[in-house]
Amino acid sequence: MNKGASPEPSKGQSGIVRAALLGLCPRCSAKTLFEGPARVALTCAHCELDLGALERGGRLAGVLTAFLAIVLMLAAFGIEAAFRPPILLQAAFWAPFTMVTVIGALRLFKTALLYAAYEQSEVEAE
Repeated sequence: MNKGASPEPSKGQSGIVRAALLGLCPRCSAKTLFEGPARVALTCAHCELDLGALERGGRLAGVLTAFLAIVLMLAAFGIEAAFRPPILLQAAFWAPFTMVTVIGALRLFKTALLYAAYEQSEVEAE
């Protein structure tokens, strides 16, 4: 990618959201950014970019996860107090919803930090 470039927006999504959803490498845009649902790969299998050196913000990811947990618990308590749904219905809804929300937020957060670090390293290299 060129200096300061991000993935191109497509179908109404911003570039960073698309990169997080698809796991696009900041250099070559191959789908090699993540090796797990929210785990950044150490290197890009396509262009050999050292992603491990660019990744930072592990503590902030923990803060993000804790914040999401508080928000989701408050929402669950609010729904329980207002509607009193059966416990199995709540478990069937909140377990997958929490997992998808946390993994999605972590992917977006880590992608944004990694892309910012990559663009900063490109600026410093010039």
